[in-house]
Amino acid sequence: MSYELGQGTGPLRGVKVVEIAGIGPGPHACMTLADLGADVIRVERPGGQLLAGGPHNLLNRGRPSVALDLKRPEAIATVLDLVRDADLLVEGMRPGVAERLGLGPEQCHEVNPRLVYGRMTGWGQEGPLAQAAGHDMNYISVAGALHGLGQDKGRPHFPANLVGDFGGGSTYLVIGLLAALLEARGSGTGQVVDAAIVDGTAHLNTMTAAFLAAGGYKEERAANLLDGGVPYYDLYETADGRHMSVGALEPQFYDLFVELLGIAESAPDRFDPERVEELRTLIAERFRTRTQAEWVEVFEGTDACVAGIIPISEAAEHPHLAARGTYVVRDDMLQPAPAPRFSRTHATLTTPPTATPGADTREALTAWGVADVEGLIAGGAAVQA
Repeated sequence: MSYELGQGTGPLRGVKVVEIAGIGPGPHACMTLADLGADVIRVERPGGQLLAGGPHNLLNRGRPSVALDLKRPEAIATVLDLVRDADLLVEGMRPGVAERLGLGPEQCHEVNPRLVYGRMTGWGQEGPLAQAAGHDMNYISVAGALHGLGQDKGRPHFPANLVGDFGGGSTYLVIGLLAALLEARGSGTGQVVDAAIVDGTAHLNTMTAAFLAAGGYKEERAANLLDGGVPYYDLYETADGRHMSVGALEPQFYDLFVELLGIAESAPDRFDPERVEELRTLIAERFRTRTQAEWVEVFEGTDACVAGIIPISEAAEHPHLAARGTYVVRDDMLQPAPAPRFSRTHATLTTPPTATPGADTREALTAWGVADVEGLIAGGAAVQA
């Protein structure tokens, strides 16, 4: 494919990012930067890596794939050439690996003192577990978040890898990168961003920490205001085996909820601790009398704070999301549109995920101004798939 810089239209247009390819939160962060207009060049090992490639991996959209053999000094020199003119670098290796390769912060800052160097790990760069392997559920376990997740009193339930990898991980990496970039634009000096999933997940959990400090939080599942401990903030099955979410916390919203549900006259006092399960049973039985579609027709658009629970394959067709264009079909794939939105520098999708690691090596390195790209390919330091 033909590749050139400056295809993005979002507010990060003109920002240049070197991505040392990894999996999970690093690619999600770099996808976000590319969605918002940055020029991101993805440096992959020849042949790619587990879960990292393929034409349907949307985490890799918006940026070219360059295959470099980082065991070769010419490849390391090529990455440093890219760094020389970059604003940001993102890597997700275990602490110390980048330094051993010759791509650590000190080596990169020698060629570009303005560079913001982003490090994405689960445990962080320091601490007793820094060198240990782990995955999303391990990090959120130790951070104190997984213990309270789910409505099953007998065991916690993990929400795929949304809370750790993408909530506490890539989101905080992007926040850190942009904050440090803003500071570097004023000071002229870059710095290292240590984005650890344990740190970000703990930060996401600030409200729970506040409840705990105030004595209003029980460290057990389905026992608190927002975890299913009350029947007016819970999930209920409908007649067709689907479900509704109920979040009628405020008095005026609750009053409307029980009215539209048809139990206003029979519902017990919702603040009576002795009748909590009675109220929950009444709500559950009522929801099972109609299908999800029928209840959606009753509640949607009202202030009762009730919504049908639908899978991602149906979300794009929801009238509200369809009106906003929250999901788009691009390159024959349903995918989320860039977020958030901007009034002037609208973000747009650019290139699809690269089908093969290294498919853009020649074009991307040339566009970034790397000298003797053909020599690098001929010598094996770079691979054009």
